[in-house]
Amino acid sequence: MNDEKPLKVGLLGCGVVGTEVVRILTEQADHLAARVGARLEIAGIAVRRAGRERDIAVDPSLITTDAQALVSRGDLDLVIEVIGGIEPARGLILTALEHGASVVTANKALLAEDGPTLFAAAEKYQRDLYFEAAVAGAIPILRPLRESLAGDDVVRVMGIVNGTTNYILDKMDSTGAGFDEALEEAQALGYAEADPTADIEGFDAAAKAALLASLAFHTRVSIADVHREGITEVTATDIASAREMGCVVKSLAICELDERTDSVSARVYPAMIPVTHPLASVRDAYNAVFVESKAAGRLMFYGRGAGGAPTASAVLGDLVSAARNRLKGVPGVGESSYTQRAVRPMGDATTRYHVSLDVADKAGVLAAVAQAFSEHDVSIQTVRQEGRGSDAQLVVVTHTATDAALSATVESLRDMDIVREVSSVMRVEGE
Repeated sequence: MNDEKPLKVGLLGCGVVGTEVVRILTEQADHLAARVGARLEIAGIAVRRAGRERDIAVDPSLITTDAQALVSRGDLDLVIEVIGGIEPARGLILTALEHGASVVTANKALLAEDGPTLFAAAEKYQRDLYFEAAVAGAIPILRPLRESLAGDDVVRVMGIVNGTTNYILDKMDSTGAGFDEALEEAQALGYAEADPTADIEGFDAAAKAALLASLAFHTRVSIADVHREGITEVTATDIASAREMGCVVKSLAICELDERTDSVSARVYPAMIPVTHPLASVRDAYNAVFVESKAAGRLMFYGRGAGGAPTASAVLGDLVSAARNRLKGVPGVGESSYTQRAVRPMGDATTRYHVSLDVADKAGVLAAVAQAFSEHDVSIQTVRQEGRGSDAQLVVVTHTATDAALSATVESLRDMDIVREVSSVMRVEGE
């Protein structure tokens, strides 16, 4: 064993993820020491309630409810933040960096909202700020973007980054369940919170998309820059329509580089993707991220995107890297935002669309609808008419069009007497 003195670790939060971090640090202590070059010693654990029972035995002397005092000690080498939220997490991380500790965090919401402040502090105090666990749990995706692909040009990142929404949509597709029924099942299995808003309305995925876009395109993208749509409006009819097209519906986080304008876009929404696309086979509560770059081509990262053990695995991977850097006396790779690219508005984003219209059953309807699409420069790829009488419906699939052009088309259709209702508009991705 080496002669290096132990590195002291402070842990902020000891819930589901924090408990798993403690377990791994304890049970794998010798192996981690061999990998790092020094032992990792838990020096303190800040919790909200000191007397709470936990799934793992913790030395009571390590427990404190004063997180501020813990990160202000000055003798910590490394701090792990897994309490989540904006405050007090932001202040605690900044204090830890100021007092000389490198930080490992899983806090996607904080990084997506105010990452520049944290990265600036890490650079000022020459400490590491690592956050692999903030996106897609155990899946190693941030480090490949930041380091493995640093010599390449990434042009697109598209992924399923929220297990709750993927589980719900998968159940709607495989069992025919409605949205509410699938959500209740997800909650019963622990995949969805009692208040599932962050997941089903896309806030969680939007934060992750901001981080992915920032790393992939070397520019600062915040959660405010990400267009967000949830899955609450997805119906059984949408699922069936996708199946008829040889597609499935997935909630996707999409980050793209537009080389013509040297701008980037980031968006989250449900979309149809062909069953032949690798992301279409991602089932249950799993996550996957599909990366396209100029030299490496297409890469896919797949695995469990949530849960205590998978997330703790990503935390410990960062901890080992930060600990090694600490022993060398140098920080690792920091923020790369040199391109300062503009974020393209959603109206300029392009994709294909699947549009379902309830229409009057009479001559000339198809021609009138086609004219509305043509007036807004939206080219139709296919169109089919279904049903008769009050059940008459047109299903239009477009070629690639901008979101602004499609939105204008839909507004025109709604003003037409022959269109009773625009019953569904869904994007088609992955081709």
